[in-house]
Amino acid sequence: MVLMVIAYLTGRKGDNDTFFTGNKNNKWYVVAFGMIGASLSGVTFISIPGTIANNGFTYLQMAFGYIIGYAIIAFVLIPLYYKLNLTSIYAYLGERFGFYTHKVGAGFFILSRLIGAALRMYLVANVLQTFLFDQWGVPFEITVMMSILLIWVYTFSGGIKTIIWTDTLQTLFMLISVGLSVYLISDDLNIAVGNIYSSLSDAGMGTVLQTDDPMAGNYWVKGILGGMFITLGMTGVDQDMMQKNLSCKNQFEAKKNMLSFSVVLFFVNILFIALGGLLFLYVDAHPELTAEWMNLSGGEKLDNDLLFATIALKSELGIGIGIFFLLGLIAAAYSSADSALTSLTTSFSVDFLGSKRKVKTTAEIGGDEDLLDDSDEGSSVHTEVQISKSKRKLVHVGMSVALLLTILIFKWVKSDSVVWELFKAANYTYGPLLGLFLFGVTVKRRVDDLAAVLVCVLVPILIYLGHSWYLSLELPYAFGSELLGINAFLVYILLLFFSKNTETVS
Repeated sequence: MVLMVIAYLTGRKGDNDTFFTGNKNNKWYVVAFGMIGASLSGVTFISIPGTIANNGFTYLQMAFGYIIGYAIIAFVLIPLYYKLNLTSIYAYLGERFGFYTHKVGAGFFILSRLIGAALRMYLVANVLQTFLFDQWGVPFEITVMMSILLIWVYTFSGGIKTIIWTDTLQTLFMLISVGLSVYLISDDLNIAVGNIYSSLSDAGMGTVLQTDDPMAGNYWVKGILGGMFITLGMTGVDQDMMQKNLSCKNQFEAKKNMLSFSVVLFFVNILFIALGGLLFLYVDAHPELTAEWMNLSGGEKLDNDLLFATIALKSELGIGIGIFFLLGLIAAAYSSADSALTSLTTSFSVDFLGSKRKVKTTAEIGGDEDLLDDSDEGSSVHTEVQISKSKRKLVHVGMSVALLLTILIFKWVKSDSVVWELFKAANYTYGPLLGLFLFGVTVKRRVDDLAAVLVCVLVPILIYLGHSWYLSLELPYAFGSELLGINAFLVYILLLFFSKNTETVS
């Protein structure tokens, strides 16, 4: 009901500008708070706590890398996007490389975000189905269909304008859920909040920097670099995340949003990791829950992703933690899925269906005319994309159906290994996107449009096949998230190889 009220208030006079850019008048601090929920999806909500048993606090290595990545986005990419007055960030690829690179870049995003959003929704729906809807006799297909329908209803008019405020509400519920869980579990274990880290360290889960084994996937250098590359790829060149930033009124507001968001997100990650450690301490102190956990895991081995749900819904901590767990899980799932649906609609509408026209506007970078470069001479020409409201609504319906079908395909495949391989393969496509953007920003050389497309298609395929072959050799070095950076670096080098000198770059 609350979501419907927000949708009505933010979308009652909504047009395409409202849907795509939020009329560029959103407050930076509201955007920053809401982005926390969008960044921490339902997968994060149930998975990060389960990693601490094997990795301790080493997930924070990636969180350090996130901060570096967000700083680069704030000072390099955001000024570029605002200067070009972009609705879809992939329009930059068209200006810099050409028509086909623009389409391939947008296509990579649509494929990646569709698979990623569907997987996140699928995993959360599975948890809800196991603990709730199976007890009521509701089929999985109906659960997912009603979820997608609800998201479609409250986003179809206001789009990103609505998402900014629903994400804020959903983030609040998610943080309350995690905070309350930390308090209730630590209280049951007689651990003061200020002593949580020392208690986890005593239990062997306090390692922050893994400096002993360079071959391991969680070695500290890999963690920091991986976090940086993930942030640059999955935020900086991702329409879903950047669409929120572009809804701020100017680049300086967007920078404040990005930098404050990165700091708050770091401490939120600490909260999730602390929760994970407490969950393992709690289940050790209540061995009767291990049987429940094993049963829900399928009886073969313990599934760490189900640990939080088992304790929240099967322990004697009280009904409060179960209710807030479900609210937090739903909030995390919806904040990720609704923004994904909006960004998918935006990208397909603008990048594939929109008609373009050149418009002359006041030359400004972020809205402050006193910062104009002398070469701007008071005005500049931007490309404005037009699409009818009715066509955009049809795209919104189509993307909703595509998201629904992808989730159901994951269910019908009934193989977690296949699902996760699809997810990993989709992440490879962020490497070429990052390589394209970094090359465009840092190198004043021209690359043939079709050559750029060929590079971007072949590199992730070759690296994926090469990595699969490497795994078959069973060598000691374990690749982590740095693979995204390797993708981007190789694309960058090949674009440089195929480039030629030019005096001007769009």
